[in-house]
Amino acid sequence: MRLNTYEAGTGPRTALLVHGAMSDHGTWHAVEADLVDRGYRVVGVDLRGHGRSPRGEYTVAALGQDLVDTLPTGADLAIGHSMGGLALSLAVEHLRPARAVYSDPAFQFGSVTTAATGAMRSMVERATAESVRAMNPRWSDADIAAELAGFAAFDPAFFDVIDEASAGDRLPAKAVVPSLVQLADPSFTVDADGARLLAERGFTVRVVPGAGHCVHRDDLPGFLASLDGWI
Repeated sequence: MRLNTYEAGTGPRTALLVHGAMSDHGTWHAVEADLVDRGYRVVGVDLRGHGRSPRGEYTVAALGQDLVDTLPTGADLAIGHSMGGLALSLAVEHLRPARAVYSDPAFQFGSVTTAATGAMRSMVERATAESVRAMNPRWSDADIAAELAGFAAFDPAFFDVIDEASAGDRLPAKAVVPSLVQLADPSFTVDADGARLLAERGFTVRVVPGAGHCVHRDDLPGFLASLDGWI
C-alpha cells in the first residue's frame, strides 16, 4: 500500500515522521516545524486507516511493509511514535535511516486490556475539544485540533492491529541502525525489563520525566531535549 505523504522544508537533510494509532501526520506539527528550522526536509505519512491513506487489512506486518513501500531509503533521521514506532522497527532494516528514534513505541502492548480498547473506541467516537483538553491539559490548542482531525479520519477497524500487538512482546532483537528509545514517565508500552533488554540489545534508552505517552505533545521541550545528539 502506498501511504499518503506530506513534505515540509527544503533542507539538505531528510527526516521521516511516523505517527501513532488514532492520529495522523498532523500530530507532528510542532516537531515538524522544529526540524524544518534545523535544516531538514520532513516527510510524514498517514498510516493505513488514518488520515487520507487507504483502508485495508489491518495487521502489524502490513504497517511495516507500508513504510517500506512508501518512504525513501537512507534518510538522515526517522522518528516513530507508539504504533508508528513499532511499524518503523519492522521497516528499519530496509529503510536504513542514519538514526532511528522510537518514541514510547508499542513494543510491549500487553497491558492494553479489552476494557482499555473499548474506552479508546468510545473516546474516538465521542471526542470534543473539551474532552480532549480535560484528558490532556498540557496540550496546545493546535495539538487538540490535530487530535480531533485525526479522530475524524480514523477507521475504527484499525483496532484489530492494537489487539494483535497486545498479544505478544515485540521488542526488536537488535538496533539495526543507531537507535534511541524515548520513554514516557511511566511508559505503558515498554516496561522496566523491556527497557533493560533494549539497552542490552544496543538501543540508547532515555526517559522524559513527567511526560505521558504522547511525549511530543505533553512536553515538547522535554521531547526535543531528549533527542539531543540525535537530531
